[in-house]
Formats: sequence, structure tokens, C-alpha cells
Amino acid sequence: MSGIERIAAAFATTVSDGGAGGKRAALMPYLMGGFPNLATSLAIGEAYADGGADLVELGVPFSDPLADGPVIHAAGVEALRNGATVGQILELGAALAPRVPVVLMCYANIVYARGFEAFAAALRAHDVSGLIVPDLPLEEAPELRAACDSQGVALVPLVAPTTPPERLERIGALARGFLYAVSLVGTTGERGALEAGLADFLARAAAATDVPVAVGFGIGTPGQAAAAADAGAAGVIVGSRLVRAAGEADPAAEVRGIVAAMADALRAPSSEPVR
Repeated sequence: MSGIERIAAAFATTVSDGGAGGKRAALMPYLMGGFPNLATSLAIGEAYADGGADLVELGVPFSDPLADGPVIHAAGVEALRNGATVGQILELGAALAPRVPVVLMCYANIVYARGFEAFAAALRAHDVSGLIVPDLPLEEAPELRAACDSQGVALVPLVAPTTPPERLERIGALARGFLYAVSLVGTTGERGALEAGLADFLARAAAATDVPVAVGFGIGTPGQAAAAADAGAAGVIVGSRLVRAAGEADPAAEVRGIVAAMADALRAPSSEPVR
């Protein structure tokens, strides 16, 4: 099964009403590779799978992470300080891949430095199912998508509430695996409530693509995860809350509990308002 097929299968296991033990949306926790160290980040990723994750977004630490808020930025700095490398993060992805589809998140410089074809081949060799490059220019995305397509790896683009309609159509047409909807204007991080107009934004994103739409940025509680699903998200991505928990005394147990609570919330009616 290719990475694109694995991602499709993960979304297909969810059901619209959460009945019969299924979820209303796929749950995708974010993992900063190498934080607080490589061995512990592997244990955290396994705890995600134990807690009910459908996919895992695996972050490659980078020195200038323009899309990341303070929690994820600090985790990346510590991972780099501890010597984490791209090769080690790919090995981490390979170790997690038998349990859950892995979608790598890294910045464009890392991809350009190795070349599109070589990087896509490395993802396939490590059983990584997808790739998110938040600072990849739209105009250069078709070339990288072609390289990823040749390896069965899904190139996942991002859209934001401010993305103009014509550009949204172009990005949606390029998407493989799923379309990443950034729920807010700004960087990653926990927020007190979901953004106004989320349901409308998700509807516009879904109309622009043939793949599921997953929403991330600002989701940090089970209620917010459920509300995002109720707003129309086919997938829910949770980052900063889990990265913060990775710094706790017993991080694997801590994140397992958070992920399990998120998974349970996606099987129950939402208690959070969607504005």
C-alpha cells in the first residue's frame, strides 16, 4: 500500500456521525521529532497510537520555523541542541509507520538541500506516507508533488482563512492525502476558543478539493477537537498542547491520556460552540 493509500484508509475509517465506535474525524497528533530526545519522542509517538491516533504528524526540528508558535519553536530548538538530524527523524518515522501513517512536516530548505526526487525517495524508503512543507511556494509545488507522486507519498498543502478563492482552487487541486486548513491567522499555539467562521472556511476548502480537509492550529482541548469535527473537519490536528505535555515528568503517559480524551471526544457530541 502506498503512502497516499494509507492516508486515504486512515480517513476512511472515520464515520460522519461517530457511531459504532467510529470517530467523526480522523485524529492526527503532532510530534516534534527528537524532543525531548529521540528515545522519548519514539515513546511519545507510540503513546499517540495507543491513545487512538489515526495518523501522526512528525515534525523535523528547524532553526527558523516561521509557522510555529513558542511551544513548538522551543521544542525544536532543544531537539537541535541535542543533535537531532533529518536522518534520525526519518528513522523515527520508520519506527512508527507500522502502527500509524506518518506525515512528515518540514520546512522547504530541508527539502531543497537534498533535492525533490531524493527527498521523496527517502520518505518512501522510511515508509513515511505524506509530506507537509508549510513554506513551499505554490508555484513550485507541482514539481515536488510529481516527485512525491512517483514514490506514492502524499504532498499535503496548506490553506488559510485569508487564502483568496482563486488560489484556494489551485491549492486544493494540487492536494494529495488531505488538505491542511490552518484555522487562524498566525502561528501554532493553544487558543481559548475556535475561530469565528471556521465552518464557512472548512466548507470553502472542502469545495476546492477532492481529498479530506483536516484542520490544525489552535486546537488544544477535547471540546475544541469535537467542535472542529462538528464544523466540518474530516481530520483534527493537535500540536502545541501535546508538545507541552512532552516536557512533563512522564510524557508518554501524559500524552496518551490527552490523545485518548481527544479520541473519545470525537465519538461524542460537541460541547463547544462553533461560531
